[in-house]
Amino acid sequence: MNPATENATPLFTAVSGSVRHLFQLLKCINFATKAQVRITSEGLRFTVEESRVVQGIAFLEKSLFTTYTYTPSTSSQANDKEADDTAVFQISLTALLETLQIFGVNEAKDRWAGRDPAYGGITGAIDRGGRPAAFGNRALGMSGLCRLSYTAKGEPLCVVLEEAGVTTTCEMVTYEPEYQEEIPLQRDALNLKIIMRSNWLHDAVNELSSTSPSRLTIAVSPSAPYLVLSSNGPLGSTTIEFSKDQQLLETFQVPKRTVNTYKHSLIKVATRAMSLASKVSIRGDQQGVLSLQFMIDLEDIGVSFVDFRFVPFLPEDGEDGWESNDDVNEAIA
Repeated sequence: MNPATENATPLFTAVSGSVRHLFQLLKCINFATKAQVRITSEGLRFTVEESRVVQGIAFLEKSLFTTYTYTPSTSSQANDKEADDTAVFQISLTALLETLQIFGVNEAKDRWAGRDPAYGGITGAIDRGGRPAAFGNRALGMSGLCRLSYTAKGEPLCVVLEEAGVTTTCEMVTYEPEYQEEIPLQRDALNLKIIMRSNWLHDAVNELSSTSPSRLTIAVSPSAPYLVLSSNGPLGSTTIEFSKDQQLLETFQVPKRTVNTYKHSLIKVATRAMSLASKVSIRGDQQGVLSLQFMIDLEDIGVSFVDFRFVPFLPEDGEDGWESNDDVNEAIA
């Protein structure tokens, strides 16, 4: 630590009464080694991306913490851009997750593990009344204490863990941020907005994975079939259709027929969030950018959100980029 900042007022401090909440949310976006962290007065924003084609964002709201203090320097407050730069850095997400489970955090099981015998897959039904939340004390046990602090730009992120009278302090090296912008989603030019139970999407993606596909096609239409997911792989092709039943699709806003294809391996990075979330908001804009925003229930706290953005698959010259659409076109026809 720089001696000049050793006694300075930290730019940011926070205390959480549950290490497991932080661990499980960050684990949802653990598909790259580094994460970009942005500290704001409303919470911590962790962003992970891969080759600018997929991006995962976990926002840890200040309500997740017992105490949360963000105090940018006086000079930074006078210049908003400087304040943003001061509060943005990169860290090793792998190292942070290893630190958070240093006292042996047990990962929660799939939210829908141990389903009732009556469960019938995507078209089946299940009564989940009384089932513990994915982040509940019954599922995760008692939690330790986690203290986070960040003194100034270039300084390490300090993580202090306390449990059963044992305290561990870790100083994580911070790096210069590599990217500043999210994958853009045109919210004022959406071609689709669908809200549904996350487990239906999770089951569908797992079913499509059975053919080892390289791509996944999503087709929506204002008339039946309303939502169609399809894949084509070396082991065959699979098509899944969703009806417009409000019990299945809580919200369905599709002004016109739209078909887009994405790399299946990229969609799969969101399956952990799918398994933990209660609902998912599916949005797509006119450029084909897909957003999957997952609402995850946190017992005694509320909800938290994890967002994924995907760039559509664009075939190179001479490559057939729509080989997986035959079944979709037949279904829509």
